[in-house]
Amino acid sequence: MTNEYKSMMNHGKSRFKEFKKYLTTLRQRKKLEINKPFHAAHDKVFSRIKCTDCGNCCRVLGPRFNRPDIERIAVFLGMKPATFAKTYLTKDEDEDIVLLELPCPFLEDDNTCRIYEVRPRACSEYPHTNDKNMHKNIPITIKNLLICPAVPEIIDELMKELKL
Repeated sequence: MTNEYKSMMNHGKSRFKEFKKYLTTLRQRKKLEINKPFHAAHDKVFSRIKCTDCGNCCRVLGPRFNRPDIERIAVFLGMKPATFAKTYLTKDEDEDIVLLELPCPFLEDDNTCRIYEVRPRACSEYPHTNDKNMHKNIPITIKNLLICPAVPEIIDELMKELKL
C-alpha cells in the first residue's frame, strides 16, 4: 500500500466516529434519496484511486462465494467445481462459503488478481458504495471505513453533497 493510501486509511480511522454517526443518521432517514449522491461520490473517488495501488481488501477480507462464482472460477482455472471448493474454500460460522485462508490466494505481488475476469461477485461489487440500495449497505460501509482507503474519501464527498 502506498503512503498516500496509508494516509487515507488513517484519515478514515481518525474520523471513524464522525463518519459512523453521519452514516447512521443517513440510514435512519429512509425517505432521503442517498443512492445518486453515493454513486456520484463513488465514481468521483474511483476516478482517481486504483485498487491495485492498495489491495488491502484482498489481504484482510474474504468474499462470499456463491455457486455461479465457484463454477465460473473453476472453469477458468481448469478445475472441477468440487476440486476448486476443496482446495480454496470453507464454510464460516454463518455457513457462508468463504476463502480457506487469507490473503486471497489469487492476489498477485503487484496487487492484481489472477482471476480478475471471473472474480466473485462480492469482489466485483466491493466496497459496495455504488449499490442500488445504499440504505441497506450502510452497516457494511461503516465497516469498510477501516478497510478500504476509498471509503473515507467517498464519505467526505458525500458529506459535501448531503448535509445533515
